[in-house]
Amino acid sequence: MAGSHSAYPAGNLPVDLTSFVGRGREISSVKRLIRRHRLVTVTGGPGVGKTRLAQRVARQSASSFADGVRLVELAALKDARFLAQTVGDAVGVPGESGCAVREVLARFLAEKDLLLVLDNCEHLVDSCAVLVTELLQAAPGLRILATSRQALHAAGEWLVELPPLPVPPDEQGAPGRSDAVRLFAERAAAALPGFAVTAASRADVAEICRRLDGIPLAIELAAVRVRAMPVEAILARLGEHSLQALGAGAQMATPRLQTMQAAIDWSFHLCSKAEQQLWMRASVFSGGFDIGAAEQVCSGDGIEDVDVLTLLAGLVDKSVLVSSPAGQVARYRMLEPIREYGTQRLTRSGQARTVRTHHRDHFAEVARQSERRFLSAEEVEGFDRLGVDYSNVRSALEFCVSEPGQAGDGLRIACSLWPYWTTAVRHQEGRYWLDRALSLTPEPSPTRAKALWVNGWLALLVAEWETAQSLIDQCLALAERLGDESAWAHATMLRGMHAFFCGDLHRAVAFLEDALTRLQTLDDHVGVWMTLRFLTYGTALLGEADRSRVFGEQCLEIADRAGAPMTYARSLGLCGVANWLIGDRERATSLARERLRVSPHIDGWGIAHCLEVLAWDAAAHRAFEGSARLLGCAHAIWRFTAAPLTQRHLAADHRLCEQRTRAALGEDTYAKLFDEGVGLPIDQALTYALTDGT
Repeated sequence: MAGSHSAYPAGNLPVDLTSFVGRGREISSVKRLIRRHRLVTVTGGPGVGKTRLAQRVARQSASSFADGVRLVELAALKDARFLAQTVGDAVGVPGESGCAVREVLARFLAEKDLLLVLDNCEHLVDSCAVLVTELLQAAPGLRILATSRQALHAAGEWLVELPPLPVPPDEQGAPGRSDAVRLFAERAAAALPGFAVTAASRADVAEICRRLDGIPLAIELAAVRVRAMPVEAILARLGEHSLQALGAGAQMATPRLQTMQAAIDWSFHLCSKAEQQLWMRASVFSGGFDIGAAEQVCSGDGIEDVDVLTLLAGLVDKSVLVSSPAGQVARYRMLEPIREYGTQRLTRSGQARTVRTHHRDHFAEVARQSERRFLSAEEVEGFDRLGVDYSNVRSALEFCVSEPGQAGDGLRIACSLWPYWTTAVRHQEGRYWLDRALSLTPEPSPTRAKALWVNGWLALLVAEWETAQSLIDQCLALAERLGDESAWAHATMLRGMHAFFCGDLHRAVAFLEDALTRLQTLDDHVGVWMTLRFLTYGTALLGEADRSRVFGEQCLEIADRAGAPMTYARSLGLCGVANWLIGDRERATSLARERLRVSPHIDGWGIAHCLEVLAWDAAAHRAFEGSARLLGCAHAIWRFTAAPLTQRHLAADHRLCEQRTRAALGEDTYAKLFDEGVGLPIDQALTYALTDGT
């Protein structure tokens, strides 16, 4: 592990919203184990504080890792298929599709000095064990701290079982020195300013902590009740509360689990009826939610939407919900034991299907809004909103493909996600959902026709040529049957893309021109922009300079007129490469530099292509040191992607640049400068390209 760094990156650990009490011995133990071993798993029952401890250890260990600490929150992830993608998102993998995500992730981490925190692994134990084994084998500088209710059983794993907080041994003990009592006191004081454990209340507080077995979450749930009742009343109510209300399942659980369940159940019964209803209904959310989502999903049948905010505040006060700022709005989430309890209650109430249907409808609209905002001034807002709520969107899709009679809604949601899947590079995941929904909805419909061309496009982007051709053919046949001009036009565009990727440029341009005419007739600006991109590139490769310029300028104009930052950035990168191909190198480098100045982290292929163009230009001007570094900067992105589908068309320019630069600098100097470029973080690489590269 590396030494201390004065400018250490904070990583993605959340800010502590409450004080941290006790655990000094356990923190020291875990930190010591992390220094000696590469996989440490903190185990323990629900509510015992595994997450808080792991985050505390990570925060205190941060300066020991040159590449920082990254937290991967797995509680909201229900499908192990997306485990590697979720880890990749958390660590910032700049990968594109065409490669298996786990292979890209392993390559990305291979040279990192990083602490990876995998939180809440218990429902994905087997998959986590396989992935961490692969990553630790591939990345010698990687260390992993996991939290789970059970061991991962991975090779080299060291276990730390986290016990409850120490409680006073009996009424005669010294409760003031107990961590459990300290936690109660601090949480109670936060709920009721001025609260303090007094000589008169000390014995009751100690008994509360003993009765709750020192389980931190249970103590917190009890402590916040000082706002509504004195300590002796809290103790009395705990004494009155019986495990019998929990049923036989709780009776068969371990004593500590019984205590945790009883504490949650007790807290539930102290809520108002409306708060109980909101608690149950809010348990359907995955990965958190905002006030707007709560109003849409949880209101009705006893809860007015105007009352939702007040009820949310009440549940936050009672530590049922955790609230944290997210931009201009607050987001709410439940700790996993509390969410699990709410889900069980919701199922028993008979409301689950209704609430999940409301949840599906709300996030279907979020997906539709994101699609409508594509190629508009609000496209970044739509993209970011969908990214924040993507766990909920996944949950809605799973409901649709699992619940009888809901697959049609799932197909509509999947269709509207194509801008997100192509921009966020989730091509394989998009194919997964579309394949499932299409298999469940064989009936002819415009939605099915759209799903076929979207799925065909994603298949092209992962180089599944035969599958893509089959999907395109199915779409054309269905479009003809339905008289669906939009589906026919998009399928025709995809025929052109298929021919382009397979190297038949003349045929590609012919199909694309046909599609362009159809899409213009339909006034489909998004389809027109998509088609113009490939026409710009295809005609440039054919040497048709004038036509390529016209198509490229039209592509730029559409995105510029719409005020769409992401699509404008993509257009700039494409036109920069196209202008290089037709010999207008001054225009090419100007567009490439502008591309790197706007929306710098969107579209890894576009960034890499622009870095290549600037490297080629540097070599053409005999600025060979800059050329070598820029080739390294581009390589740092290419190595986390599949070979780009367009790269073979640029291979000759790349080889010529590399050969000239090697010859001018010599092998040793070239390798040194190239490696410097590879090692630059993307922000520094872009700064170098825009200032010092030529």
